[in-house]
Amino acid sequence: MVLLIFAGHAFAASGAIEPLPFKDHAQEVRFQNLTKQLRCMVCQNENLADSNADLARDLRLEVFQLMQQGKSDAEIKQYLVDRYSDFVLYDPPLKPGTWLLWFGPLAILLAGGAVVTVAVRRRNRGDGAIDDDKPAEGGQAGTGPADTGDDW
Repeated sequence: MVLLIFAGHAFAASGAIEPLPFKDHAQEVRFQNLTKQLRCMVCQNENLADSNADLARDLRLEVFQLMQQGKSDAEIKQYLVDRYSDFVLYDPPLKPGTWLLWFGPLAILLAGGAVVTVAVRRRNRGDGAIDDDKPAEGGQAGTGPADTGDDW
């Protein structure tokens, strides 16, 4: 029982986010807004503000220290982009290096729609496989069944 209590305290302490000594409420709001615009490089689907990963904790501390040095939001973002590329931003800029991020999902969606359209058209035209070994009714081998117009 004692072991479970100690394990529970250790788990609770590991998930806690350390409070940072902000000068005022405006600086705290700025920090929160900035960390929500930056992606956790470990989790990749969470921002720095929400992530509990060790790297996210370190990056939050680094953002805080850069803010204490008087850096602007743009300078802090550029510093992180220089280290981790545009992927660290939740809203990467539109440039040749990020075209795949912006247009990749649309291209996949359009390609999938084209495949479905082609498959439906082939099915409606009756381009199914024809068994060349069996002669068709009243015909020769390889000519396929006669089209009676009845799809049932």
